[in-house]
Amino acid sequence: MGLFRRAAAEPAQEANPWEPVSQGPARPERGPYDRSHVEEIGPRVDLGAIWLPVLPGLELRMEIDKKTQKVTGVTAALAGSSLQVQAFAAPRSDGIWDEIRAELAQSVASQGGTVDDVPGAFGRELVVRLPATGPDGSKGVRPARFIGVDGSRWFLRGVLSGRAALDAEAAKPLESVFANIVVVRDQSPRPPRDLLTLTLPRSAQRPGEADAPAAPEGAAPQAPSFDPLTRGPEITEIR
Repeated sequence: MGLFRRAAAEPAQEANPWEPVSQGPARPERGPYDRSHVEEIGPRVDLGAIWLPVLPGLELRMEIDKKTQKVTGVTAALAGSSLQVQAFAAPRSDGIWDEIRAELAQSVASQGGTVDDVPGAFGRELVVRLPATGPDGSKGVRPARFIGVDGSRWFLRGVLSGRAALDAEAAKPLESVFANIVVVRDQSPRPPRDLLTLTLPRSAQRPGEADAPAAPEGAAPQAPSFDPLTRGPEITEIR
């Protein structure tokens, strides 16, 4: 954020550490942002294709494909809520979120769930509820919010679960995290929906490894099975 003058009687204003500083004409009013919209990483952790903002108490859990040992997603957990994030390649001119929402809605309905396509903080989103069975055998529902943003040759998808799926106040911190993500799209040609490469933070890698996933150390809620973009995850926690 640029410097400004203020009258002596005015209270000091704190700068937003996530504020994009690039003033290019393509910079959106709010994020998520493309790498071209920011000049430095700021208070974010570098996960390869995603620069993820950090908050006090935020716990990151990396999802790893058991067969390929590649990182397929990241989940940020905070105060009983979680946000799963994945980034995908997309066409230069056309977005894919409308198409994906339709597929998700059809998949939820086929499993006996309900889905509402509603306006949200990032445009159209899905609020879904799927039948679920508790540890004690009791029947219930599992709610989730699917949010998505079409960017410059990329698509960023988030899934809010836990309290944030239905509680607007509980969702605000994780919505702020999603809004301040920076997507780093490489220049390689990729088919639409190809998962963009994610990596573990270097502090979470084994000695001698470069951008290789560590063995799982903990557990986290798995991505909803009705998401057609999800690839079977394994979890490792980053503290």
